[in-house]
Amino acid sequence: MIRYAEWILRFRRAVVWIVVSLLLLSGLWGLGVFDRLNLAGYADPNSDSAEVERLIGDAFGRQAADVVVIYTAPDGQTVDDIGPQVRESLGSIDRDSLTKSPESYWTSMPVVADSLVSADHTKALAILTLAGDESERLADYPAVVDAAQVAGVQTAFAGWNATTVAYNEQSEHDLVRAEAVAIPITLVLLVFVFGGVVAALIPLAVGGLAVFGSLGALRALSYATDVSAFAVNMASILGLGIAIDYGLFLVTRFREETRSGLDPIAAAQRALVTAGRTIAFSALLLVCGFAGMMVYPIPMLRSLGYGAMIAVALAALVSVTAVPAVLALLGGRVDAWSWRRVSVTRAEERSKVLWTRLADFVIARPWTIALVVVGVLAVLAAPAFGLKLGSLDVSGLPVGNPAREAQTLVTDQFPDAGNGAVVIVRGDGGSPANPADVNAVTESMRSLEDVSSVDQIVAGPDFTVLRATLTSSDFSIGSADAIAAIRTLDFPDDVTVLVGGENALEADSTDAILHGFPLMVLVMVTATLVLMFLAFRSVVLPIKAVLMAFLSLAATFGILTWLFQNSARAEFLGITGGPLPAAAIIMIVAVVFGLSTDYEVFLMSRMVEAHDSGADTPGAVRIGLSSTGRVITSAALLLLIVTGAAALSAVNLMKIAGLGMAIAIAIDATIIRMLLVPALVTLMGAANWWNPLRSRRKELTPVE
Repeated sequence: MIRYAEWILRFRRAVVWIVVSLLLLSGLWGLGVFDRLNLAGYADPNSDSAEVERLIGDAFGRQAADVVVIYTAPDGQTVDDIGPQVRESLGSIDRDSLTKSPESYWTSMPVVADSLVSADHTKALAILTLAGDESERLADYPAVVDAAQVAGVQTAFAGWNATTVAYNEQSEHDLVRAEAVAIPITLVLLVFVFGGVVAALIPLAVGGLAVFGSLGALRALSYATDVSAFAVNMASILGLGIAIDYGLFLVTRFREETRSGLDPIAAAQRALVTAGRTIAFSALLLVCGFAGMMVYPIPMLRSLGYGAMIAVALAALVSVTAVPAVLALLGGRVDAWSWRRVSVTRAEERSKVLWTRLADFVIARPWTIALVVVGVLAVLAAPAFGLKLGSLDVSGLPVGNPAREAQTLVTDQFPDAGNGAVVIVRGDGGSPANPADVNAVTESMRSLEDVSSVDQIVAGPDFTVLRATLTSSDFSIGSADAIAAIRTLDFPDDVTVLVGGENALEADSTDAILHGFPLMVLVMVTATLVLMFLAFRSVVLPIKAVLMAFLSLAATFGILTWLFQNSARAEFLGITGGPLPAAAIIMIVAVVFGLSTDYEVFLMSRMVEAHDSGADTPGAVRIGLSSTGRVITSAALLLLIVTGAAALSAVNLMKIAGLGMAIAIAIDATIIRMLLVPALVTLMGAANWWNPLRSRRKELTPVE
């Protein structure tokens, strides 16, 4: 690391120009990624429902009700009066976008038409089945919507495509607004933390370069695999937050070294060797943590992992190359545009005294503090035992959203027009099922309270297709329960029953998240243990870090469960109460686990550094906490602003994910990192530094 630091600082001007130029060029080229983003990616391609899609598609073409168009006749007219205009609009839809002709009140047989019109004949439906895969259907959706509109006739759109597009558009809009709020506040806080504008701009510049440069990496990735629109959002939120943390850590260490008497180049080298090494390990931990999301077959979740890993890697790259080079070039000018340079130094000195006093307070009563903090966290975590997970349904959209209102209208007035459940019945070995078995399956499903009717749609060469109409609305908790109830029925032994349709795809996506969660956690924990062992050369410290991360997550999930699974409290926060979106939980786990170990690395690296320099355990705690307490709490506050701004979203998924990350960061950076960790390190004494690969070090003379 020393030779690397010497090389970076020897060519410091060239390093700055090369790194900044490459990231700017990457970002400019990466602007094209927005034309390549996959807005789909929510389904599990290995599920039974995906198999049903493939079988029906191969045999008959797609049959799903992808788009439900609701036409409302003008005042004084009925749907029969607007029939010619509707037929003309439906006829103008590009036939390459559809697998079959539109099914509507005006074009269907009477027995079907009756289910597509309201009792007062003021509203009627048209059902469209789109061609192509999930991504192609979503890409064609805007053109289909434009063509289906009728001038002078109120037109609304429901169905899976409408819901998914509404989620994507609302989330992107909310995230842009969140960044517009977070960035100015972050800059003001950075100026306050550093006491000057120049020092404050460095971490913010690191964040901007990391986020902008990540666009190029995501565009390159899009040529090899699907990249979700949410990958850009994740890269933006996490890249900005982590880059600010890293910049803050380096600038603080540089100023500390210059005040100790080192010249700018020597101070930058020392900062890079110490803080830069910590940043490198931190980034590696975060990347390996997010790699746990790669266990999922769901493209959207994998994209979140891609975006996070790219943003973290670029933030670390800028921090260990351009930042120390800039600091060496600036020297004392890093404190330029400060209101009073001496006041900045005094503030940092006062802060160090404050954190030293806190360390002494903890060291004097470690058992009391440890028990109290664990007790508080246990109380906060208790509601998590009632945690329930759900999928992305229309209730996750804000009240008044057109897609939510349209879906609710279809459910209330046209229950037979929903997706329901599509069921394939086959005999053993892929042979056709005999009529008696098909009837038995049909009657079994009809016996369920969640199913209102079951009809045979078509018989294929080796299977029969049934359609079950559900009593609950599409993409709701009730529809997911109905899918589960159908799958648990006792069917004849000599048949294979596969349940599909859009509701089943949603339910299977949630199940895939739950089933993949243990493997994701295993990957994250294993990577964390191995890398922290290499970083700290201790067996105990990595295990403690993992346990601290789980404590933080447990308390966070307890608070989220208490807030959002209660209708009154959820409505007070502006959303509909109910089960927490499974995707939001995965985002929180990945981000919070990574950030928790990130702050652990910042704190413990200074403790280990102090211990290796001759301090005993209490001395290492005192030095570590007094040196990093201000930096960690400042970094956490800045990251809390960035992630917490996402809680302004009107979408359940983003609001819960943003608020969850903010809560976890607040818990981790305060009572866990500043109280519980120092208390536990004090209690464990020499055991902290145990390494079976070397002889145990004896406690050394305290360093004051």
